[in-house]
Amino acid sequence: MSQEHIKVWDEGPVRIVALNRPDKGNAITKLMAEEIQAAMLDFAASDQRVAVLTGMGSKAFSFGADVGEPPELWRAVPNVGWQTDKPLICAVEGWCIGGALVLAMMADLAVCGTSAKFYYPEAKLGLTGGMIAALPSRIPHKFAMELTLLCRTFDAAKSERVGLVNEVVPDGGALAKAIEWGKEMAGFAPMVTGAIKRMVLDDILPRGPSEQWALQGQRLNGIRNSEDFQEGVAAFRERRPPQFKGR
Repeated sequence: MSQEHIKVWDEGPVRIVALNRPDKGNAITKLMAEEIQAAMLDFAASDQRVAVLTGMGSKAFSFGADVGEPPELWRAVPNVGWQTDKPLICAVEGWCIGGALVLAMMADLAVCGTSAKFYYPEAKLGLTGGMIAALPSRIPHKFAMELTLLCRTFDAAKSERVGLVNEVVPDGGALAKAIEWGKEMAGFAPMVTGAIKRMVLDDILPRGPSEQWALQGQRLNGIRNSEDFQEGVAAFRERRPPQFKGR
């Protein structure tokens, strides 16, 4: 693992995996996605008990997919929360946008700073995110639709109120709180926490994570091959309003 776009370290029994492109708003590249996947597989095989996913810097957990990458690479956000029975916590500071929001919601618990903002603009841009099912599984349907269909920005207070995050802490304190939770959970019985996580996931995703992921890919495939998708990508890169035609 090159760790060019992520940073990994341990705090006692807690493994920290941090998106490490703060000058680029921690925008997700194919390389970063691959490195996160490798880091999570390494965590699953390690003696570390809990993982924390966060972003370096204070401007953004992540702005989502890097627009400098080819569109076909934008789907590479991994389903990291479902790759292990061990608990995964997300610590968010600043903006959490698009695919990064889906990535964050695949964690079992989430904490954010006071200035954090959550935004899912895919419908506005004609783009497609991965595993959108992770959103309504975390929050009530009407709020998931407000976030995804109306493309509203949720501030930290609203995000806590509707269930996007479990707790809001002063800016700069999200990682410390996540590590605190991680160390607390590290003292619990791992067989029990693992069983609880699998039961909750089975309830949220009756088909199972792998089959659900494949189903989402099928639903989004036609969009990714559409004229509107290409228009959305072009308009986003050219900083202009898109002209969608429904085909």
